[in-house]
Amino acid sequence: MAKESLSGKAFDFPILKRIFAFTVPYKKTFWVSVGLTFFLAVLSPIRPILVQYTVDHYILHANARGLLNMTLLMIGLLLVQSLVQYYHTYLTNWLGQVIIKDLRVKLFGHISRLRLKYFDHTPIGTLVTRTISDLETIADIFSEGLIVIFGDLLQLIVIVIFMFFIDWRLALISLSTIPILLVATRIFQQGIKEAFRDVRTQVAALNTFVQEHITGMNIVQIFNREPEEMKRFESINRMHMKAHIKSVWYYSIFFPVVELLIATSIGLLVWWGSKGVVMGHVSLGNVIAFIMYINMLFRPIRELADKFNTLQMGVVSSERVFKVLDTQEFIPDTGSIPAKELQGVIEFRNVWFSYADHTPSYHSSENGHPSDQDWVLKNINLKVAAGETLALVGATGAGKSSIINLVGRLYEFQKGEILIDGKNIREYTLDSLRKNIAIVLQDVFLFSDSIANNISLRDPGISREQIINAAKAVGAHHFIERLPGQYDFNVMERGAMLSVGQRQLISFIRAYVFNPRILILDEATSSIDSESEELIQEATRQLTRNRTSIVIAHRLATIQNAQKIIVMDHGEKKEEGNHQELLRLNGLYKHLYEIQFAGHKN
Repeated sequence: MAKESLSGKAFDFPILKRIFAFTVPYKKTFWVSVGLTFFLAVLSPIRPILVQYTVDHYILHANARGLLNMTLLMIGLLLVQSLVQYYHTYLTNWLGQVIIKDLRVKLFGHISRLRLKYFDHTPIGTLVTRTISDLETIADIFSEGLIVIFGDLLQLIVIVIFMFFIDWRLALISLSTIPILLVATRIFQQGIKEAFRDVRTQVAALNTFVQEHITGMNIVQIFNREPEEMKRFESINRMHMKAHIKSVWYYSIFFPVVELLIATSIGLLVWWGSKGVVMGHVSLGNVIAFIMYINMLFRPIRELADKFNTLQMGVVSSERVFKVLDTQEFIPDTGSIPAKELQGVIEFRNVWFSYADHTPSYHSSENGHPSDQDWVLKNINLKVAAGETLALVGATGAGKSSIINLVGRLYEFQKGEILIDGKNIREYTLDSLRKNIAIVLQDVFLFSDSIANNISLRDPGISREQIINAAKAVGAHHFIERLPGQYDFNVMERGAMLSVGQRQLISFIRAYVFNPRILILDEATSSIDSESEELIQEATRQLTRNRTSIVIAHRLATIQNAQKIIVMDHGEKKEEGNHQELLRLNGLYKHLYEIQFAGHKN
């Protein structure tokens, strides 16, 4: 898998501006978090000053009352600091979580409206990574990123000011190792950036592999590919592990270096400060205060590199998420006419279609239109009267499925016109058009939910009574009644608890209960038992009654009563007529019929 791009900029202000735009509904919480951050930055450096004053004015002078008062003051300060730290941590994390909740809802809603062509070239695992892990990384921008970085920088400035205010000579001694620390931090930041990029790339690769192989586990097992796929998984998992270990290695080098520099600074301070105390030009309280300041100074500097990378990864994840949000691969809903009370007359006029769309390929024509090799449908003309059944037959790849995809505008055709009731389908609003069309596919998809919810798709306008009546009409009520829980039976992922025929019947009930004017059936009786086939044939008769229907026929025996049959071959309409007329033509249809009849006869 190719490495994904990384901007390399932690402060990518256009991206940060888009992220922080999501704080607008929570601006009160946001500004309270900012205020607490700055309050903590100023509050923390006060403690060493109090310690210095206590040592020099009370401990060395054996003033017990003054020591007690300063101790109580410092305890109070610690309590206030702890309370402020609690609210700061809670609010920044809360803000991050509610923002990614809103962003995740927006992202999923956007993905659900993208045209199917987008999913043809985008791995599902990548979209899962964008919706889950990348959004979690964005939350770190608020809990560990920009706000905290500015707070730490402010605290560093306040500490340095206090140090020089107390004793400029001790300040210079304490800060003598800072240049080395800054160089080490820069090297660490560059190294960990590359390591984090590898981690994110390997996470996406791992997600994609696991999602695809769990979904296609039946293929893996049928073809006995478990050992080979396991080796591939081990390789990807090993790369994932190595990416994490690389990041751990940088940390294991950087933190000991920082601790060594802290110890060096404290050693120099104690050495020079002790001589000053003996000679009387440095107070003991100042030395103790500076030891505290060194620890307070190095801690945020040590963490800044990590926080900059956290911010950077949040920005990179944001770029990836916004790239999906900026994708405008929609079916344009330019229509203004609501498709109400359709008769169901369908007409194709000189329709040309290619999945290559208008994007030139290596063999596309110069004007950007698909070349002859790209066209899936070529100059298709057909008409289906209201209430009529049209059957499409032909070999795999002939273009049958493409025709049914175009009727519901799941894909867009490039040339020609498709009309329903005499109006171009692009004049109808997309939502109202699709409400009048139901598609029953051969490969039925059921959600991990109850039978009732798989039928109604959780539409509140469909009652339980309507679901049961539809099941009875289709002929599936008896088998549902025998299931544990009946209509509340959970079919599990992709309907794994049901047979192929039962899943097909559920999809028929789903189509029936939505009561469409136009029905599209990808006939699926080739891989089911004879009992289920009879039920599905009866369900087909019920569904197609008084509805305009387009049926993709895999077995010619099932569509002999269709009013019209079209024979497709390599994207072109070759023959048209009813069953008897096509047999008399002695052409492609008769050839297909004789092959299937001979197969049944044998």
